Amino acid sequence: MSLDDILKEVSIDNTWKHIEHITETIPTRLAGSDNSQRMAEYAVETFNKAGMDTKTDKFLGLVSFPEPATVRLLTPEQREIVANTLGHSASTDGIEGELIYVGSGAESDYEGKDVRGKITLSELSYSPARHEKAYIAWKHGSTAQIMMNWGDETNTAVPFGSMKSAWGNPTPETLETEMPDIPCVGIARTEGLRLKELCQRGTVKVWLNATADNGWKPLTMTTAEFDAQRGRQFLLLGGHMDSWPGPQATDNAAGDACIMELSRVFQNHRDELPRGIVSGLWMGHETGTMISSSRFADLNWDRLRSSCIAYMQIDQPAITGSSTFHLHTTDDMQQFAVRATREIVGDMPIHWQRQQKNGDSSFFGVGLACVSGEMSYTDEEIQRTALAMLGWWHHSIENTIDKLDKEKLALHLRVYANWMWGLLTNPVLPYEYRPIAERFASRLSEYNQSSIPGIDLASVVDRARDFEGLAAQLDAQSNSWRERVLNGGDEDSKRAADLLNQIQLRLSRILVPIASTAVGPYGQDRYGHAWQTQMIPSLVPYPTVAGYDRSSEEFQTWWVAMIRARNRVADALELASNELRGVLDQLQ
Repeated sequence: MSLDDILKEVSIDNTWKHIEHITETIPTRLAGSDNSQRMAEYAVETFNKAGMDTKTDKFLGLVSFPEPATVRLLTPEQREIVANTLGHSASTDGIEGELIYVGSGAESDYEGKDVRGKITLSELSYSPARHEKAYIAWKHGSTAQIMMNWGDETNTAVPFGSMKSAWGNPTPETLETEMPDIPCVGIARTEGLRLKELCQRGTVKVWLNATADNGWKPLTMTTAEFDAQRGRQFLLLGGHMDSWPGPQATDNAAGDACIMELSRVFQNHRDELPRGIVSGLWMGHETGTMISSSRFADLNWDRLRSSCIAYMQIDQPAITGSSTFHLHTTDDMQQFAVRATREIVGDMPIHWQRQQKNGDSSFFGVGLACVSGEMSYTDEEIQRTALAMLGWWHHSIENTIDKLDKEKLALHLRVYANWMWGLLTNPVLPYEYRPIAERFASRLSEYNQSSIPGIDLASVVDRARDFEGLAAQLDAQSNSWRERVLNGGDEDSKRAADLLNQIQLRLSRILVPIASTAVGPYGQDRYGHAWQTQMIPSLVPYPTVAGYDRSSEEFQTWWVAMIRARNRVADALELASNELRGVLDQLQ
């Protein structure tokens, strides 16, 4: 068996048939609906036919069934605007207020604005995500928010979307603190731009209503696997199968079809693969904010921590008109993923970014290396369309099968297969730790430019530099021993490969929760949390806190948060270095 064998067996026709079946016979796959159950059953049928060990998990999830809404412009003119209630919005028969434009709806957009008791108007983009826009508006005392769609200035599509910040089913704490309790609706970009212009001219008053059935509904999650029994390494492959009203071809019928086809092909070669696969089709992504994937992480914690080599997510591949591959990974997978993608896409531009907590990226706390990617648009096109990186039709009734490019879908399948091949067959996992070590050292050095009494960051920078040197040695050893095994190897090389694989997994478990989460291993950051976009999220406020009045309550309370964040990072780097020294000694 070779990669060429795999690529020859991956069928674009099989994949397209799945997409046609899902979009034509199971549209409007809202989590908790009859169609969502039918989608779960179709997944079971498909995985069973492929010969995989298939399971369903039935449970209650906090989801939402939002309904059409209305916005009425009252002054300086009068007209009615079509709208959609956003998932988990508070319901209201009608609320009236002055409208204040807040740009992208980020925290910085509220500077100098008093929105208490007022309705806010924001841009619907991922800067920040809808959930965070609603959360920030709620915290600032806004009584409701209207979000205008992205796309160019002629886009009349009315968006769907959710505003539930709490990631997964909430805990008692996140139910109280991360569930914005205000009405939120989405409107077309054409209408939003008109409202924005009126706001810039003078006082604007609007009225809106919103209706959403929010509650605990029965959900079904489907998983399938082969050769992933306890103690055997495996790859976790996943994507969401619920969707908004309409066909929702790109989001995520196409991703589901890719998962089904790739699982089938690799299952056919299970006896020749040194590692197994677990495929998860998640439910409660759209209106529940990643319920199934976070539940899977909680329920499968032990074997994920001990044996899962990576999480690979497939969401919204092959959008029409796209021309650039947007690649997202944790720091340890960057070099591998870029190389493997380049082998397939050739000269196509690749835009790499540290993976942020979006999609069903519920596995940072577990400490999994992660990779996802899909084709998108050029930077110029994205800017011109108000950051519509996933197409103007995203999360609207317009997401039909014509928004998919079949040739690009075939390319995506080849890219994904190449990722899987490398992860499943490399005798030594293809991760590199010097990049993450360098980013720890650089970020900590940047923070150390600020001074907070009693908090010693200089020694943490030293630990990061120490780990950086050790990580360079590890990467060199991994490359050397990988080549020896591939060239025939012997018992020593197989022993070394085992040691290297174990330390790589261990380092990811230690470092990914620190590098990529604010809350740490045993919780989930809320969706769109602004800190989470940066390296070492828990320390993001550090420079700001350094500028606070030392006698203020604000400084005193944030000092506690920062010293604890510092200690988490220090311990992680110390532990990673100590474990790495032990393995390097054994490899001498």
